[in-house]
Amino acid sequence: MQPGANARLGLDTILQRDTTGIPSWMLHLMEHRYIDRLAGKPEGSYVRDPESTYLAMQRAVGTCLLDQWIPRNPLDMGSHGYEGREHGATTGADIITLDGICIDSPEAVIEHMEKVLFPELLRLASQVDTSKRAQEIIDQENILQQLLGPDILKTGYAFVSFPYLEYYRYGYTHYFAAYALYPEVMERCFSLQADYALKVNEAAALAYQLGGLPPFYRLDHDMADSRGTLPGIATLDRLWFPHFSRCIEPLVRAGVRLIWHCDGNLMAMVPRLLEAGVRGFQGFQYEDGMDYARICAMRSRDGEDLVIVAGASVTRTLPFGTPQDVKKELDFLVANGPRHGLFLGCSSSVAPGVPWENIETLVEGFRYYCEHGRT
Repeated sequence: MQPGANARLGLDTILQRDTTGIPSWMLHLMEHRYIDRLAGKPEGSYVRDPESTYLAMQRAVGTCLLDQWIPRNPLDMGSHGYEGREHGATTGADIITLDGICIDSPEAVIEHMEKVLFPELLRLASQVDTSKRAQEIIDQENILQQLLGPDILKTGYAFVSFPYLEYYRYGYTHYFAAYALYPEVMERCFSLQADYALKVNEAAALAYQLGGLPPFYRLDHDMADSRGTLPGIATLDRLWFPHFSRCIEPLVRAGVRLIWHCDGNLMAMVPRLLEAGVRGFQGFQYEDGMDYARICAMRSRDGEDLVIVAGASVTRTLPFGTPQDVKKELDFLVANGPRHGLFLGCSSSVAPGVPWENIETLVEGFRYYCEHGRT
């Protein structure tokens, strides 16, 4: 499929070529009536036909690049946010039981890791078929590109792997207690995850090579809150970063622009991620201390501009600001972004409750910069 004008602008920006316009990243709204309105459809259309209405919205707002295809995700929300959702390990569950083991202490976390998780990671690593997995990725991405059509560029998501902090499995309290008390077991966990991820990522690198996929991928894992990294940065240096770095190397060698989704205050991780081969960032919670201008002035480990998906703030400006605040923030993001490799988007999903006038101003800003660029 030959890319249309918006998709071509997205690809040229990934490749950090000279462009006139600044492309926009996917707009992920959670308020159903706004999806309908932007799609130009009657209210209730999204609930009745989520996929086509969500896609119509992306096309109508001029989305140039979409990595994560999650058209049904807003169905999880009502007009007042998450309503009636079951509680899980990170959303208030009173009891967490995994494979017959009650996770009620840090020792229970270690027991489950050693008895269940570690053997499972070894099994998964032994079963990776590089060629088969590469073809699956190519087929999956081609199907989604056909669905999106020629004017929205589909880029990678959910087929690269790396070591995760396992709080989403065990809950915050007992997992991080185990992290502090049993660092040697935590490193073993990161090492086994990386062994598996290395094989997965070799397949992904092959898919990029054989399938001609756009060389862009967003790594997504929340590792910080408003205070800083969830574990101390010194422990990440010792336990996590060596394994993260080795498992993403096949993609770095293949020339894939890896960017990192920023949640919370990740400033301490930024230079370390760049040293590992990450080429840019997406998101930015400015109110938590993420210094956008400082980050955009940094360089990749091979000395190039970073690829930045600059986000209008979904926790501050969009819900609580005025249309003028939205316009001012977009202007700031453009003025301080890299000369080559800048996308405009939102810092994360846009939750219900944002004033319509702010959404309207946001979309108008995307369209303006897509057509006119910095001039």
